[in-house]
This record gives sequence, structure tokens and C-alpha cells, in this order.
Amino acid sequence: MKYLNLHSWEVSPQEAIKIQKDLKSNISLKKSFSKIDKIAGADVSYYQNKMIAGVIIFEFPNLKIIERQFFVSPVNFPYIPGLLTFREGPSLLEAFKKIKIAPNVILFDGQGIAHPRRMGIATHLGLFLDRPAIGCAKSRLSGKYTSVGEEKGDYALLKEGEEVLGVVLRTRRKVKPIFISPGHKIDLPNSIEIILKCIVKYRLPLPVREAHIFVNQIRNNLALRMNKIEP
Repeated sequence: MKYLNLHSWEVSPQEAIKIQKDLKSNISLKKSFSKIDKIAGADVSYYQNKMIAGVIIFEFPNLKIIERQFFVSPVNFPYIPGLLTFREGPSLLEAFKKIKIAPNVILFDGQGIAHPRRMGIATHLGLFLDRPAIGCAKSRLSGKYTSVGEEKGDYALLKEGEEVLGVVLRTRRKVKPIFISPGHKIDLPNSIEIILKCIVKYRLPLPVREAHIFVNQIRNNLALRMNKIEP
């Protein structure tokens, strides 16, 4: 896959915040596709000072895996809440660069517009990849919500003032909900619909869950190799 070069990643935290604010006007929250037959899940794992970024492509809606790619790199940006993409984005883009079967929609383990500057990893990398992207997070970063019903598909709006950032979605009956927000080139109703179609047996949508398992397997293999090298 090709991606756009919107800015440098070698920036200070202060410069990173300015970049996020400048990019905000480029976000589109309109559905930009007519059908989906391929969907991606993306995640990152860490081992010591290294980062493992992974992308898995699935057929949709049957969710059969058709491609996996990963990229290992040094960690070059500190962990700062709200600036996750500046830490993980470059490695994820390199993993996407290796992808041969381009997806229609990408699910990221992180936020979309449910972010203080509306620039979560799904939004930021959705802009770079110029693809519809959805943020699927296990915890809240921005916004407030009321209680969520106990049944699968129940949700509460995640809002900041009157602005709707996403939903807190129950994906399994009486199981802790997840935080869904559109990233780029997709609206909230379609984001919810796609996430629910990707729920199989677990709390997380299968593309995100499988990407998480994939990068952790790579991390474990890397750890074994590193331990064998050490005297």
C-alpha cells in the first residue's frame, strides 16, 4: 500500500500538538465507500526498546485472513497521552507499506476522533493512508457518557459538550463495553455496524484481536532470539 507524506515524524511534543491541530480540518466523517470486501486490523507491541507493528487483512464479512505483514523498529518517541501516533505511526505505516491486498476499511487499536484534538491514531493514520478508518479502544481518552445497556449492540453516545465523538458499545452481553469512534472517511453509524459485524466470540472485533495476537507472537519470537544471542 502507498501512503501520503503529510508531515515529518521527527518532531518535539509541542510540534506534534501543532501538527494535530493543523490536520484537523482534513478530517472527513462521511462514508466514502459503496461496499466492503476486505478489512484490516492493526496493532503494536513492544519488546525492550523495540516496537513491532502488525497489520492483518481479512475478507469481509467472512473474516478469513488473507495477508499478514509486520515491521520492527526502535522506539523513537516517548509515551505521551494524546500523541500515540507519533510513537507508533511510522512503524505502522511501514507495515502497511508491505501490504499487497489493500483493505476498504481499517480498524485500529486506539481512538478515532474521540481525542482531545480529534486526532487519534485511527484519524491520523486514516489521513496518511487515505482510507476509511475506525478507532476501537478499550478505554476512554476524551468525552463523557451515560450508562450502557447490558445487551450486545447497546451503546451510549460519547460526547464532549454537544459534539458526538463516538459511542461506548456493548459488544457482548454483560461484558465491559469498548469505545468506538470514526477516524476518517466514515461516519458513526457505519462504524458501529462494521464493528458489530466483526464481533465473533470475544469483546474486541476480530481484526483488532487477531492483530494484537499477531504482534505479541512476533514479540515473543523476538525475545527468544534476543535471549539466545545474549551471553
